[in-house]
Parts: sequence; C-alpha cells; structure tokens
Amino acid sequence: MIFPEAMTSLDHYKQFKSALSQATGKDVPILANITEFGQTPLFGCEELASVGVDMVLYPLSAFRAMNKAAENVYQHLLSVGNQEALTPQMQTRAELYEHLNYHSYEDKLDQLFADNKS
Repeated sequence: MIFPEAMTSLDHYKQFKSALSQATGKDVPILANITEFGQTPLFGCEELASVGVDMVLYPLSAFRAMNKAAENVYQHLLSVGNQEALTPQMQTRAELYEHLNYHSYEDKLDQLFADNKS
C-alpha cells in the first residue's frame, strides 16, 4: 500500500495509480489520508474509489470534533457554572454501555469469577 502525500486533485490520484501500475506491473493499493486543513481537498469515499483509491483514512476528524466539543463544554461551565443545558448533547451512560456491549463483558466477568470460586 502506498500513501501519496498532499494530492490536490482527483486526477492526481488517477495519474499516480496509473503510473505506479505501469512501473511495477502490479495493482498497488493506494491510501488517501483525508485530514481537515491539509492540502488535499475533502474528497468523498466514492470520488476517491472512482479514481483508484483503495483505502481512505480520516485520522483526526473525530479527535478535532471531540476537542471542539470539550472546548464548548468548558466554556459553558465557565460562563454558566453547570452542565445541565448540555446534557441533551451528551452520550448517556446507557448509550455508552450499549455501544461498548458493557453488560455482556460484565456478565462474562461475573461468570469467570463464579467459576473460580467453585
């Protein structure tokens, strides 16, 4: 897999893929690193696939969104003094546990410790 740095157009990906295939005689997988605020435009997966990109990474998207959300929470806490108005925007404990499949793991641990006691 090859990651061409800072491609600025879809055509560049297409040309790169073609040149690489000709040079190696192989279909070498291409990785696109789509990070906000970089040189590569924010192309979509379908656009990238159409020019031969095999894998797309979004390495900082969630991190940047989480940082901005955290900043907003702390600004709100500084100005209002509590987080009550923000709770509708937050993931509940039940949602977190569901996402993590928490209760299944808890049940397995309970069973493991119960088995060890016998």
